[in-house]
Amino acid sequence: MASKNEVTTEKIEKVYTLDSSSAGEVKVADDVVASIAALAAGEVEGVSGTTGSIGQKLMKSVGMKSGSGSGVRVDIAGNMVRVDLALVMKYGYNVMETCRKVQDKVKSAIENMTGLNVTDVNIRITSVTNEPRTDK
Repeated sequence: MASKNEVTTEKIEKVYTLDSSSAGEVKVADDVVASIAALAAGEVEGVSGTTGSIGQKLMKSVGMKSGSGSGVRVDIAGNMVRVDLALVMKYGYNVMETCRKVQDKVKSAIENMTGLNVTDVNIRITSVTNEPRTDK
């Protein structure tokens, strides 16, 4: 038992078994799936970044900017994944076209890297930045 002055920092995270074989188990934490989603979304032209703690840390670590807010959430049931993303868009990009690209990229990245099936990639635009377009 921890004393009054001791702080325990055990993090409880959800972990999902992807595969069990004679060689052992492959497990993935839900934070890993959220990280894959945030990184994939950030690769799409027109996305400034994701918002929230996971997105901010990831985007900062790869040299991208992000705002603040709710971020990336994944719900995993069995081998099915639902992703909710809060994005910051760059000004001047078509929202629907960019979001479709994000949905395709996130779905593909998660399915290719984990073998899980992505059922939904829901996107909420939280803000727009005045960063200039880089594709003109």
